[in-house]
Amino acid sequence: MRDAAATRERLLRKPWGRLSLGLLSFFYGLGVFLRRLLYRAGVLRSLKLKARVVSIGNLTAGGTGKTPTVLLAAATLKKRGAQIAILSRGYGGKGSGQAVMTLLDGSEGPSAEECGDEPWMMHQTLKGQDIPILVAKDRSKAGELAVTFYHSEVIILDDGFQHFKLDRDLDIVLVNAMQPFGDGHLLPLGFLREPRRALRRADMILLTHADLAHKSRLDSIEAEIKAINPRAPILHASHKADFLMDLRNGKKSPPSELAGRKIVSFCGIAEPESFEATLVELDAKITQKWRYPDHHPFTAREIQSLQHLRNGLPVVTTMKDFTRFPAGWADILDGDVYALGIKLHLSKGREAWQSAFEALSPSK
Repeated sequence: MRDAAATRERLLRKPWGRLSLGLLSFFYGLGVFLRRLLYRAGVLRSLKLKARVVSIGNLTAGGTGKTPTVLLAAATLKKRGAQIAILSRGYGGKGSGQAVMTLLDGSEGPSAEECGDEPWMMHQTLKGQDIPILVAKDRSKAGELAVTFYHSEVIILDDGFQHFKLDRDLDIVLVNAMQPFGDGHLLPLGFLREPRRALRRADMILLTHADLAHKSRLDSIEAEIKAINPRAPILHASHKADFLMDLRNGKKSPPSELAGRKIVSFCGIAEPESFEATLVELDAKITQKWRYPDHHPFTAREIQSLQHLRNGLPVVTTMKDFTRFPAGWADILDGDVYALGIKLHLSKGREAWQSAFEALSPSK
């Protein structure tokens, strides 16, 4: 992924390279259009599960905050007594092919390397709540297994907006308030997975990182979205610190323990600015910022460099990044090493969120 991003950046700097990416974007867009057309015409069919399905996805490649949103959806449904399961593609996992892997309380399950960093992180956060996470390329098959073996009443489809193989009851689309539609171009010239008009399919739109954007910017984005889809409620959300985990012993403590401390920020996510802003909000004093591409697999040499240059200060990373630390990292890094757990906070539209999930509850 890192090589692909670097190649794209090199091509964008050259006229012929930009032209080549533009042609690839045209054919990519044609493929997206034809695939959607086949589903609308009934040539390709969506599977209807014997369970309610809520999809959480986005229009752009990159970080909009899907994982914290999935966790919030799971918490909301769990409070309503629903028997739920989460379906994940397991991006980056070495075992997320045709086979279905399951992360379940009380069983060893696959490693983060096998199932991917995001499902593993969700499982760590949801431990003790009896929420199975099924990881597979074929999520329709995984959904059938969830209903059959775990008697799931509501299925949460992670990164599912473009996954037409499963019929859904609620489509939630996330839009990053700091970069709502990339640069307006489809992949690989830009970052759009689909044209903006695809927002017409959304039942609810969540503006994430809303706390980082000025009100005038939020108003402008909302106006643009409403022109495409006037019926879907638009909610605002921000990322907040949930807990601080000591990576040496797994103990959790309040994130306020970082207040006033000098730290080193270390992450490989799509939106490092959001993570760093959360640390600043906690009054942590960031002395160094180590940034890597999203889903970056850390090497022992990179951890050694961090140890050599951190000046003995505590290292704070994300739960997602910790899953990609190399074996033996604890023998390289000494002192304090923490992972910051993140939760999604709804600052606007909480009532719309609750109403939508009330309609998904088994009694409805």
